[in-house]
Amino acid sequence: MATEPGLTWQRFRDLKLSELTDAADGWRAASAFADAARERVDGDMGGRLTKTQDSESARAAVKRLKRLSANYHYIRTETGLVRGALDGLATELGAPQRRLRDALDDAASLGYTVNDSGSIDYPAGGKNDLTGDPHPGGSVVGNNGLIGAGNPGLYRDANGMLDPAPAPGTPALKSPNPHRAKAQDVADRLAHAMREAHEIDARYSSALHKLKAAPGLTVDTRTWADVGSDADAVSQAAQNYLEKQLPLDKSPAERKEWWDHLSQEQRDEYLSAFPGVIGNLDGIPATARDEANRENLQLLIGQLGVKHDDASREMLGGLKGIQEKLEEGGEPPTYLLGIGDEGNGRAIIAYGNPDTADNVSAYVPGLGTKLDADFAGGTVNRALQTALGAHHVDQSSRTSSIVWLGYDAPQTTPGDLASGKSVMFTNDAEAGAPDYNAFMAGISATHEGGNPHVTAIGHSYGSLTVGLAAQEKGGIPGADDIILVGSPGTGADNAQDLNVGKDHVYVGAADNDIVTKLPNHAEASGMASGAVGGGSAGFVLGAGMAGPPGALFGGGVGALVGGIAGYNAQDAQTDPSEHWFGTDPASESFGATRFMVDDGATIIEDRGKMSAHSNYFNPDEDQESADNIAKIVAGKSEEIKLETPR
Repeated sequence: MATEPGLTWQRFRDLKLSELTDAADGWRAASAFADAARERVDGDMGGRLTKTQDSESARAAVKRLKRLSANYHYIRTETGLVRGALDGLATELGAPQRRLRDALDDAASLGYTVNDSGSIDYPAGGKNDLTGDPHPGGSVVGNNGLIGAGNPGLYRDANGMLDPAPAPGTPALKSPNPHRAKAQDVADRLAHAMREAHEIDARYSSALHKLKAAPGLTVDTRTWADVGSDADAVSQAAQNYLEKQLPLDKSPAERKEWWDHLSQEQRDEYLSAFPGVIGNLDGIPATARDEANRENLQLLIGQLGVKHDDASREMLGGLKGIQEKLEEGGEPPTYLLGIGDEGNGRAIIAYGNPDTADNVSAYVPGLGTKLDADFAGGTVNRALQTALGAHHVDQSSRTSSIVWLGYDAPQTTPGDLASGKSVMFTNDAEAGAPDYNAFMAGISATHEGGNPHVTAIGHSYGSLTVGLAAQEKGGIPGADDIILVGSPGTGADNAQDLNVGKDHVYVGAADNDIVTKLPNHAEASGMASGAVGGGSAGFVLGAGMAGPPGALFGGGVGALVGGIAGYNAQDAQTDPSEHWFGTDPASESFGATRFMVDDGATIIEDRGKMSAHSNYFNPDEDQESADNIAKIVAGKSEEIKLETPR
């Protein structure tokens, strides 16, 4: 449909919206054909050729097949966007068309004439008390609700003010003819309906005009950047449609119920047209989220691939790293449960299907984590190691191990410190905790076999996020156990506050992990005050004894000595188990179960790398810790090796 400025109410009244949905069905069929063709090229043709042939000609053929597959992928995506736009257009036009037809029916039943312009003529009516004659009829122009000269139902009065009136100089609602007010009501409804129709069509026309295929058969980064732009345009055009059709403001359980009641055709429509929305919607099954997010991943790679700023290049490295892991395949299978470029990037990756697993763990990383190559190459592997370890512990059960980067972890930049978003503040954890709980509620809602054994895992600053999530009303949805490793605190004073029972809170804290021994606020304040005072005194004393060189040396020594003295003074007056973010989870007073981990290297031995803080999941570096985490996740916590609390 092309509702040009000359669109009349007659054309809109007679428009068959079924023709739009029929067209959408045609694009749906084209999209499905392209998808099936791509699967055949990748599996039956390319896959079989790779497995059975090993020659230069075979490799050349596989290369050409990959090019063909990329073209089918492109066709599937673009035709899916056209389909989604047409479905959205037809759906959104339905309401104003119904209102238009209702207004026209009322005009006909009242005997009014609707003119081509949309104005309405009404007959004489009522009675003039002086003459006994009926009040004369007239004409009204609809007020479409806009404030401004573009509204044909507004006229300027003697003072130049815009005023709703049926004709210049005629008071709006003061006619004694009873038909006048009724006619105005009908005209206003008609004008509102036409205004909405023009607005809807303008949005969708703009989006559809952008859906143009570039010449040639090469599908490269720029091609996907264009597809990403197309997807954004369709999503923006269909925002109202999405808000009405999708349960964006519902709970994960309600979203699951909505999804279950959709036909497969409807599911395919949403997956194809709005992958960025469906893929990140808690309460949608894992296989559907994975399908949508793999599509969205390709779009994001295209969009970031044409940008040249450092942040985009960094995030692009993370996206490509995730893409490589997805393409590797293998066991356990990988599911992309979330992906996005907001903030420092979003990524939720599962090893094993959480909807069918007996055991599910969801690990929240901490300080410095963002969507980059290090995340894809290192942080994600922690989830894989946990999945493999749990399978080794209990091969009779299925485990899904998830890494959840659904929030902005602090990054330790000067800008973060100034904005209150550094690791020294709780802001990021407070923002992430509700989103983590929503994700976990989605895991519970979509699980197919009842209640799985669920473990929430927090590492470093991520343990604060998990801790705050656990302290929300009702705790972490579905969580049976909580694991805290390398924790600076959870914001809680006692393990009992985490809503799983203190016997189900497990803590790993390496002796040489300084993050688990951060000073409390009083100690930090004393250290800072002592350093300033000691540095000043040392500066003055050193300057008096040896001039400028002595001042520098004396100031440094004084700051060191003063800082230590200030720390010790406050340490003597405070609870030794008190940390920056509450009670030390590894302390006896916290009440959790501390499991055995390797001591790790000191910072000096490690040359500042802090490997003692990062090795908890790595069986090559800390077999004890990795084994204990795997046993808890597998529901075999009785087998872990214990360590005495601090």
